[in-house]
Amino acid sequence: MKLLYTYLILLNCIAFIFFSYDKWQAKRNKQRISERNLFSLVFFGGTIGGLIGMYFFKHKNRKTSFLLVFYGIIILQVLLFYVF
Repeated sequence: MKLLYTYLILLNCIAFIFFSYDKWQAKRNKQRISERNLFSLVFFGGTIGGLIGMYFFKHKNRKTSFLLVFYGIIILQVLLFYVF
């Protein structure tokens, strides 16, 4: 269980950093992190870090297509948690 907690804490920290870095790159009109990579981090357990990063940095929180996929992943995770 300790390994799982460590994994989730690290992944959430990484997701938060990636969301902040992507916002920083967006402001500078530089190369961005792909949405696919951001979604992958969220899907594999970085949900809380991604959510905090998204709203703390006001990043992609108005892009409807991004929000639909993001919250779809959260719903899928909740369903999987409930089933297993």
